[in-house]
Amino acid sequence: MPFTRVEPEKLSTSVIRQIEQLILRGILRPGERLPSERELSEKLGVSRPSLRDAIADLQERGLVTARPGSGIYVAEVLGSAFSPALRQLFATHDEALFDYVAFRRDIEAMAAERAARLATDADRAVLQEIFDKMEASHDRRDPERNARLDAQFHSAIIEASHNVVMLHMMRSMYELLREGVFYNRQVMFAQQTSRAALLDQHRAINAAIQARDAEAASAAVRTHLGYVEQALRDDRRARHNAEVAEQRLARERRHP
Repeated sequence: MPFTRVEPEKLSTSVIRQIEQLILRGILRPGERLPSERELSEKLGVSRPSLRDAIADLQERGLVTARPGSGIYVAEVLGSAFSPALRQLFATHDEALFDYVAFRRDIEAMAAERAARLATDADRAVLQEIFDKMEASHDRRDPERNARLDAQFHSAIIEASHNVVMLHMMRSMYELLREGVFYNRQVMFAQQTSRAALLDQHRAINAAIQARDAEAASAAVRTHLGYVEQALRDDRRARHNAEVAEQRLARERRHP
């Protein structure tokens, strides 16, 4: 018969499984500090030796890391799929930029559709709170804050899709964007007309997810990222035209 003896599970194994699940589900995030040993052992209801065994195992597998004098942190694993050489290629070729936007459009449209169907009340509350902050921040002329809220809004949609593979893949992609590998999001939020259009687009995405309208949510994301793509193309065309005009001006000045 296909049965094996059930062995009692070590406490450290239970701790490992719980921390693994929190990392997998994106609740514990890269760079986030874990509670102190005393506090964490109390929260988990295990002894400090059992907790130390669990942390040692997680460290060995690269999921957490110790910072001397500071504590234990979730390892910075985002972006590890992209080598420095590949990041440099991404940063210097427009082909990669527009492929990146197209990839996001397809994946995030799927995520928004899933979020509209699968989001819990708590998921929708998180998305609504972030959007409320976006509205409140709209007239502050703070491009850095607006760009940060934009990233949080899109991340919340991915989280509400309840697919852990999609979650970690897209966090890796957003990390590249945050580092400015592809383009500077703050530039778009510095322009009044772009800022107003982006807010309206985010409002449409949020409304569709809150209403559980999967088709509208997917379409709203596609509209939003289509707008971003066109804005980037217009910006590159304007820069090219300005460069050509400067070259013509320089020539005229050399040949009066």
